[in-house]
Amino acid sequence: MTPKIIAFYLPQFHPIPENDVWWGKGFTDWSNVVKAKPLFRQHYQPHLPAELGFYDLRLAETRQAQADLARQYGVTRFSYYHYWFAGKRLLNRPFDEVLASGNPDFPSCLCWANENWTRIWDGGDRQVLMEQTYSEKDDLEHIRWLSHAFADLRYIRVENRPLFIVYRAHKLPDI
Repeated sequence: MTPKIIAFYLPQFHPIPENDVWWGKGFTDWSNVVKAKPLFRQHYQPHLPAELGFYDLRLAETRQAQADLARQYGVTRFSYYHYWFAGKRLLNRPFDEVLASGNPDFPSCLCWANENWTRIWDGGDRQVLMEQTYSEKDDLEHIRWLSHAFADLRYIRVENRPLFIVYRAHKLPDI
């Protein structure tokens, strides 16, 4: 059996209204990349993007170029980070457009980042921007939404079952 290499796909590389409010107009993770500073001698920072440059995930051409580059280096699938907060989705545009358009034709699955959205990356982990809550009602709504993604022919299946990754499964109150 040939191993399948799945790259985790962080959809933070396009602006969203919530990030505009929380961190300033036009914020994406590129904002953090360019601010990186060396912490010691020979510490190479910032690491600037190479082949694809400062890409914008709102562009279909960018998403296609990523799939092409992934294939070139032996990556066979993407696992898109999926943000669901009691029905509120964040950073969903890249995956939604891939699902709607059928492009790129590249197998994928979802990884639910089921934790509070905080400012942990800048030291403010006590400031909750979006709280992760759990309820049976929300679970059912989430499953209904997921069923559309699972129905896509490109969605990764293991033994004919959709692969759905839960980032912090131990946080689920009744797994």
